[in-house]
Amino acid sequence: MFDRDIYTDLQHRLITNDFDHGEKLRAEQMKRDYGCSASTVREALFRLSTEGLVDFQEQRGFRVPEKSAAVLAELTHIRILLEGEGTVLSIRQGGVAWEARLTAVHHQLSHIEKRIHASDDPSDLVPLWFQAELEFHQTLISACESATLKAMHVQVYRRFRQQLMIADRSFDFISKNIQHHHAIMVAALDGNENLTRQKIHDHLARHLGGAFSAQDIQRSKSSAM
Repeated sequence: MFDRDIYTDLQHRLITNDFDHGEKLRAEQMKRDYGCSASTVREALFRLSTEGLVDFQEQRGFRVPEKSAAVLAELTHIRILLEGEGTVLSIRQGGVAWEARLTAVHHQLSHIEKRIHASDDPSDLVPLWFQAELEFHQTLISACESATLKAMHVQVYRRFRQQLMIADRSFDFISKNIQHHHAIMVAALDGNENLTRQKIHDHLARHLGGAFSAQDIQRSKSSAM
């Protein structure tokens, strides 16, 4: 029997690394956490495995995906392509309403990131930052009028965040993040499509690990024109 609340909670816990990479997910144990049957937990885990947030193998059961530099680089490259294209389409189609939404979510994110930057212990701000950062990147592509692109983006974003969240909890990157998010917003509001693509690439480039060069991004920009 499918329980959406359990599925949603497990999805959130997997994305925010409530479990360790490679950890075995035992339905018999987790049923006590949720006060449900093991079959209900297994149904949620099966669905999450189709999203790439859980690994499943016959006879071995469910596990949290291992951390992988190669997987992170691949997910980053796909994010750059999807967000670049989605944002350009939003620039063309979104109008003033989209610009207003983007300005509002950026203001919220910037406020949280500045609080994190000034804090010695930002742990209480992590859930707020996580949601605000997701909303900013989703708003960038929200007016692209492609349900397929947006669905692919959210799936890639979740897997990206799962790979990265433990490493990012120190927030050593936050001062650059403030600059990057502002630069993306300004380029998008100015309607500068090439610069917007470049600023999205610059924002995510630290996760590429050399797997994809600037030439790859330039080729993707050229093919989209």
